[in-house]
Amino acid sequence: MNFYGLFKRFKAFHLIALGLCALFCAQHAQANSCPALLNHSLPRLQDEVPQNLCQYAGKVVLIVNTASKCGFTSQYEGLERLYDRYRQAGLVVIGFPSGDFGGQELSNNKDIAEFCTNTFNVRFPMVVKTSVRGSTANPVFAALIRESGTSPKWNFYKYLIGRDGRFVKVYSSMTSPDDRGFVQDIERSLKQNP
Repeated sequence: MNFYGLFKRFKAFHLIALGLCALFCAQHAQANSCPALLNHSLPRLQDEVPQNLCQYAGKVVLIVNTASKCGFTSQYEGLERLYDRYRQAGLVVIGFPSGDFGGQELSNNKDIAEFCTNTFNVRFPMVVKTSVRGSTANPVFAALIRESGTSPKWNFYKYLIGRDGRFVKVYSSMTSPDDRGFVQDIERSLKQNP
């Protein structure tokens, strides 16, 4: 083989290696762009198709543990209003149905989805029924409890995550979705850059 042929083979190998490196680096950067609190996949309530929460990176995320038969269940209405009002500005509300507190959630995902849609016209994203406290807490709540130092004490605890993917604040069940301070915290978070 002459020098020119050897050079062409080396050049082709070099270009392939550079292409593979660029592909690997792009995938690695994409994986690292998802904040740890959102780097989880959970089944969607309506059809149990896995949803990666990384899709909400760069948004303000409000995570709420919900229940269909609780004294606070009417908060669905206010949470949906918040979602409608601030969705275009970058707010996402995610409901996590749970029977951890008094068994106040319906028994299956289909019934929960129908209840939320038919009773409160809930359109914000929701995941399947899950545990939100103790050793059986789903990975999202386990991470939120570690970050905030606060485990939910009842249904409709609210955890606010900023655009940068970091924990902002936790709110008790007693904080209604139209609470002035709560709404101001959301508005402040929406104004910040990721």
